[in-house]
Amino acid sequence: MKAKQAQFVTSAAKPKGFPAPSLPEIAFAGRSNVGKSSLINTLVGVSGLARTSRTPGRTRLLNWFHIVPAKGRPLHFVDLPGYGYARVPRAMRADWQPLIERYLKGRDVLRALVLLIDARRGAQQEEHDLLAWLNEAQIPTISVLTKSDKLAKNQLKPTALAVKRELSLARPPLLFSAQAGQGVAALWQAISRAATQRSNPQTTQPNPEATPEEHTDAKADRPQPQGVAPPAP
Repeated sequence: MKAKQAQFVTSAAKPKGFPAPSLPEIAFAGRSNVGKSSLINTLVGVSGLARTSRTPGRTRLLNWFHIVPAKGRPLHFVDLPGYGYARVPRAMRADWQPLIERYLKGRDVLRALVLLIDARRGAQQEEHDLLAWLNEAQIPTISVLTKSDKLAKNQLKPTALAVKRELSLARPPLLFSAQAGQGVAALWQAISRAATQRSNPQTTQPNPEATPEEHTDAKADRPQPQGVAPPAP
């Protein structure tokens, strides 16, 4: 499964550079080296659409892509700067945090954030902090374990269940491998459900990963609010 059309729209280093809100947006976030660019490229079926920085953790731009799915209406993918890379200067990371926070809290067309977690590393403190902040901001999340092909088959389910427990998710994260093509259809389904939901900051939104039957009793993939700021990139 791949998109009918996928093309770069624009980049922004400051809020004034954000494009005017139009289509529903799905944002992608994760630690540097989590495989975010590979995941986006695999989803849309276009090699090189989202590019990896030569120096991990140095990408400071938000990148918008116009996507026409195989099914459903057009939408925008938004690639957020990676966070958590130790070699990035502290001052540089401090500059990213307000930019990402401004986007996440002020973007009415944002429908969900796809949170990427390296299956080999599991959930780190940054993921705990980010999910708590997203919960407080009432932003739905789709949790994904990347590089699942690096794990033995008998480790996949236990790893997913461990992350579910550690992050207090409503259900286990999706397993994804850009190398093996695993999880593409499941992630597209979750994105399609999220993209059709209306944004309402005053109400708790259903988990976009859940099936229609689960929407009645499943909470979004977010822990209880802890009053923390999003982690510095």
